[in-house]
Amino acid sequence: MNTGFTSNMRIKLPVLAIFLELAIIVLFGVFVKYTPVDESRTADLHLYPYFQDVHVMIFIGFGFLMTFLKKYGFSSVGFNMLIAALGLQWGTLMQGFWHMRPNEIFIGIKSIINADFSTATVLISFGAVLGKTSPVQMLIMAIFEITIFACNEHLVVKVFRAADTGASMTIHVFGAYFGLAVSRLLYRPGLKNGHENEGSAYHSDMFAMIGTLFLWLFWPTFNSAIAAPEDQHRAIMNTYFSLAACTLTAFAFSSLVEKRGKLDMVHIQNATLAGGVAVGSCADLEIQPFGAMLIGCIAGIISVLGFKYLTPLIATFLRIQDTCGVHNLHGLPGILGGIASIIAAAVQVNRISPGMQAAALGCSIGIALVGGAFTGLILSLPFLGQPPDQLCYDDSVYWEIPVEEEPENNSHQEHHNKLSLDA
Repeated sequence: MNTGFTSNMRIKLPVLAIFLELAIIVLFGVFVKYTPVDESRTADLHLYPYFQDVHVMIFIGFGFLMTFLKKYGFSSVGFNMLIAALGLQWGTLMQGFWHMRPNEIFIGIKSIINADFSTATVLISFGAVLGKTSPVQMLIMAIFEITIFACNEHLVVKVFRAADTGASMTIHVFGAYFGLAVSRLLYRPGLKNGHENEGSAYHSDMFAMIGTLFLWLFWPTFNSAIAAPEDQHRAIMNTYFSLAACTLTAFAFSSLVEKRGKLDMVHIQNATLAGGVAVGSCADLEIQPFGAMLIGCIAGIISVLGFKYLTPLIATFLRIQDTCGVHNLHGLPGILGGIASIIAAAVQVNRISPGMQAAALGCSIGIALVGGAFTGLILSLPFLGQPPDQLCYDDSVYWEIPVEEEPENNSHQEHHNKLSLDA
């Protein structure tokens, strides 16, 4: 174990975390207020069940989805919680600054749902650099990414007035390509042939599947939480059927692309969720259930093919090491969602503009890449404590790991077996 690295982290993480929290408390004290009672605060409470579902997705769904690494489970769940706790506070401020009246940020249930959404963006990017970054780097990335995300979201929603209720473009596309750009700037030549701890184990894949199931079950809420009340029913139905159709095609193509016809757990953990990502931008539009199912089917196919064929090509030729395959779960299906919304806009000419939908997709990709590259340059500074190659994908670098002692009765049994063999 590199004791110099761990001793430095003992100072850097507490100092940064405490500094950020104190700074946020001061900013909240200056700007943030409760929504006035006379502005229908009680009416906002009907959103609380939606908030609960989204909150579960952020802390359990995303956290456990990333526990597939056999020796990085503590870090996957723990750092997910750390990043989310910072992100939801910073997101409240960054999104609130765009809606100040005149110098105050008023918060309600919808505000904290949107704060969770901004946090989801960082957690998507976290998947691209999972196992190769320190918690200090991740806290800094959260600050930069949420700030840039809030600007892009304002541009898409308020300036372009694009339809993106389920945030295929503003969250999934943005988070994926931001994370890929960061990963490119933090490229490690020493890991190009893999790492002994980079794989999964039977139990770690089971834990990751728990995350998949939570995300799968609550995704209709994610796509409908901030939709207009008259559109929420449609958003729930479209997401529901898109996920179902996506799951069947993901299972089918996972078996199809494997030589022996066996299912790959990586595909099942991730590609089965792609339908929820892809239908997001047009979830509240009148695309009809068959349209949602068609989107889900295509999403499942491109996600599986991405994991099977595209990820190795990106790693080899673009030098982007995408640990969780966020490009295949969030990037490609998010682009599909943007394209689907452009087609839906062309059909529903009186509601949204195809040109604005295309502009929203393009700027989400462009701003994510530029913002991610800039953030990657900041994170590559050596004093931020990026772990050396040999310490990647290893919980013991950051966590006290319990020692599993061999039960006493096992040693007695082994002694008895030895005597039996000697006899």
